[in-house]
Amino acid sequence: MSRVWNFSAGPAALPLAVLERAQREMLDWNGSGASVMEQSHRGKRFIAMAAQAEADLRELMGIPADYAVLFLQGGATQHFAQIPMNLAGAGDSADYVVSGHWSAKAASEAGSYVRVNVAASSEADGYLRLPPRDSWRLDPHAAYVHYTPNETIHGVEFHAIPDVGGTVPLVADLSSNILSEPLDVSRFGLIYAGAQKNIGPSGLVVLIVRRDLLQRAGRPMARIFRYAEHAAADSMLNTPNTWGWYVAGLTFQWLKAQGGLGTMAERNRLKAELLYQAIDGSGGYYRNPIEPSARSRMNVRFTLHDGALDAAFLQESEAAGLLALKGHKALGGMRASLYNAVPPEAVQALVAFMRDFAQRHG
Repeated sequence: MSRVWNFSAGPAALPLAVLERAQREMLDWNGSGASVMEQSHRGKRFIAMAAQAEADLRELMGIPADYAVLFLQGGATQHFAQIPMNLAGAGDSADYVVSGHWSAKAASEAGSYVRVNVAASSEADGYLRLPPRDSWRLDPHAAYVHYTPNETIHGVEFHAIPDVGGTVPLVADLSSNILSEPLDVSRFGLIYAGAQKNIGPSGLVVLIVRRDLLQRAGRPMARIFRYAEHAAADSMLNTPNTWGWYVAGLTFQWLKAQGGLGTMAERNRLKAELLYQAIDGSGGYYRNPIEPSARSRMNVRFTLHDGALDAAFLQESEAAGLLALKGHKALGGMRASLYNAVPPEAVQALVAFMRDFAQRHG
């Protein structure tokens, strides 16, 4: 079997060690004689695994005790609506900072449940930079402030947690950069992340919420949509994504074995730096349009100097074992996603290919 270097934006690469362990345990998990997918989520074995996964995540991220950790379903997109349902009451407003496709979609979906105030937006600039903090028009009475720290499609990233002041809780969609570096969780009211980029398989959402926010009345809704109900039931109000939760737990163990989030942050910085240097040093053969201070470490966009070469680049790169470099359909060009599970060797191979391609097609 031959493995490729996987640059997919999501579902994305998983650590090889995690995949190999899941493979070994597929038919006989934890000495049970059956797969983890075949066992009750209320059985002792699964409950112990779930508790360990939460404990490992809390250790990795330094999650304070006054925050609940939930393992949910629906993908981050479902929670674009579910968050205002839980955090905002009738007549409330919420501030949204729009810096790319996903934050724009979050604001749009929230509009059915809360009055959305677009406090800042870089849409007019083509999402090539971040909205300057001094331009944000925040409402001190908003139910919360929502932003997306990393935009996978447009390739921009906030490299510091914004100060929103006052008592308005900060909400963040960390789907594409969670666990990529240390994070001060206490700066947030709620964090949520689809698993399929830096945590595990698709179909799982990790949500970290300050417990006092669970007491908000929110909107009338079924119990299944209320975060407080899930917290009270230890994320087992209904049958959870047992496979996703299990693989997430393996990923947390892998991250701890790597040395934790400080180690990952330095590794991710070096990977991104190597690729951006190759782009910037190509003499214009490759180009990245993002303002340097806003460049994403996780999702690196680039174009070739001649779009007519795109098809050849994609065909030859895939033949060279470099998977999923095609850019999002809305923007075209190329995109390399450098999540935690993408090793430095993968980026080195990509940079070597880019140089060789430029020499042969220059």
